[in-house]
Amino acid sequence: MRLIESILGSRLDEAFATPLHHLEHHGGVDVLTLQSADVARRRLRARTDKGEEIAVALPRDQALFDGAVLALETGYGLVVRVAERHWLHLVPCDRQSAIELGYHAGNLHWRVAFEGEALLVAIEAPVEDYLVRLGDLITSGRVTSSVRASDKVSAC
Repeated sequence: MRLIESILGSRLDEAFATPLHHLEHHGGVDVLTLQSADVARRRLRARTDKGEEIAVALPRDQALFDGAVLALETGYGLVVRVAERHWLHLVPCDRQSAIELGYHAGNLHWRVAFEGEALLVAIEAPVEDYLVRLGDLITSGRVTSSVRASDKVSAC
């Protein structure tokens, strides 16, 4: 049984995104899928999607979240996924804003889905992190945002 005593960071952090991307292409990333209610727990036992038994014992100042990196070693990474996904719902006000929004989402390797004229971004870090990265698109009102919960959206 693997014991996890701390969260290394978010899969979106630059220090983890590239190594995890490489490991994903070689089948080296395992996923610990949790229900939303289990994310608040500091101690739990569970099985990864590949069948490995995991014991989590986190300090009080850390909390699990969708996209949390629990292990990153040579040939192996372990990432948390929450069964019910939350999406950042982004709606551009015009074509130019839509192009800029698409550029940012692609450049930052965000997991996305589309719904009409809206771009849905899978939330794998604090929402504020996404909004800050979009900068003027959000602060100027050229893109409006809201958060939705749904496990029925298929990410790209």
